[in-house]
Amino acid sequence: MRRLIKKNRVKAFKVLKENDLNSLPRILLSSVLLILFFYSLPIVINFTNNKIESSAGIQNNSKAILAYTLNKGSSSSENLQKFNEDDLLIDIYSLNNQETDTVRLDASTIRQLFEDTNYKLDDVRKSKLVKPIALTLLPAEIKMIENVKKRKEFFIQIILPLILEENKKINLDRKRLFNIINKINNSSSEKKWLERKYKQYGIPSKDLSVLKIRMDIIPVSLAIAQAAKETGWGTSRFAQQGNALFGQWTWSGEGLKPKEAEKNEGHKVMKFNILQASVRAYQRNINTHSSYQDFRLARAKLRDLNEPLDSTILSSYLDKYAETGNQYVKVLQKIIVQNNLKDFDDAKLLPSSIELDSLI
Repeated sequence: MRRLIKKNRVKAFKVLKENDLNSLPRILLSSVLLILFFYSLPIVINFTNNKIESSAGIQNNSKAILAYTLNKGSSSSENLQKFNEDDLLIDIYSLNNQETDTVRLDASTIRQLFEDTNYKLDDVRKSKLVKPIALTLLPAEIKMIENVKKRKEFFIQIILPLILEENKKINLDRKRLFNIINKINNSSSEKKWLERKYKQYGIPSKDLSVLKIRMDIIPVSLAIAQAAKETGWGTSRFAQQGNALFGQWTWSGEGLKPKEAEKNEGHKVMKFNILQASVRAYQRNINTHSSYQDFRLARAKLRDLNEPLDSTILSSYLDKYAETGNQYVKVLQKIIVQNNLKDFDDAKLLPSSIELDSLI
């Protein structure tokens, strides 16, 4: 019995050995194919990712004013879970809907106003003090000013107080935020204020560290340069007809259709009732949109190093603002240097008569 079992085992072993020898080429071929597959898989993945990233860069929808909230036609469930449009933009809506004197002053009237208040850019560069003159509309005649230097200075005089006003509001909020962070216990009013700011800056996680990074100013020189580039120093149709200083896009809001766009296709340039709303929307876009996360992190790093917010450094992180990418950045940097815009980075807005009355 044992011999029979042993004999059967030997016979089975021989059969198995013969089969192994016959299948050896197939095993080797399969092994080679598996090795090639796993070797090439990372290359294929990297190539696919690069193509996707490249395609996203070309489409470049980051210029839209918070496109994830205004593009109702393509709002994803992810975006709806993260952001609430009304919470994110409520202060911009309220500012934009304020009843204001929307009479468009002509260029000569505005020039006279600047002269009467002794508002000159040369003085600002020296004193770093800016008169609180808030115009609601750009003058139509700005495009008729033939002297390029005078046209540029006139445009800067108009938008400089508006940018400083919004930066002042952010700095006041930032100061309050740090006071809250440094306290052991916070009052109910402070907690409610924090809740509003979390919503305003699109932070559903209620992460204080994220709020600290997002709640910060845009350097004045950079904001002026972008407004100049986007509007042709105040002469574009979007600036003249829609108070659009920064070319934010919308798919559902009120806006102006680019002339080259098809009738029922693509975006519109968002339209504002007053210039101030355009500035605030621009800052909210930079401070919340995912495309500018690197910009915000670079700004936070400069803060941690106690360094000034250098517009030349920070502008390099705005390549996604326009379809031209790095070329757009170079144009911004050129505008900043050629027009000595960094002279205005330390400028302060003088208090208005209303603010002075409130102090008395």
